[in-house]
Amino acid sequence: QVQLVESGGGSVQTGGSLRLSCVASGMQFSMNGMAWFRSAPENRRELVAGISSDRTTNYDDSVKGRFIISRDNAKNTVYLQMNSLKPEDTAVYYCSTYINHRRSWGQGTQVTVSS
Repeated sequence: QVQLVESGGGSVQTGGSLRLSCVASGMQFSMNGMAWFRSAPENRRELVAGISSDRTTNYDDSVKGRFIISRDNAKNTVYLQMNSLKPEDTAVYYCSTYINHRRSWGQGTQVTVSS
């Protein structure tokens, strides 16, 4: 069974940085794509960034140039480096992967950006 555990959230001021981590287990990590989603109050969950098994990345337009997704296959870990944070980045951030026709989610980590 896939398990995803996020960490690294917190509270920062506008312009600050945070790095989120997600450790995966119960899956062949190196062979699967990973992604970060976020959910703000009253908003639907949205894709922030994704990274494929061959390290191809994609980003939502709202975070391009500010966020960087990366992976360390030796540690079964995917990261989200978030720079130049804005109040509108405030949300719960979820790590996710799609395996065997099923999407798995972590428990989420809160990111709060104050102005």
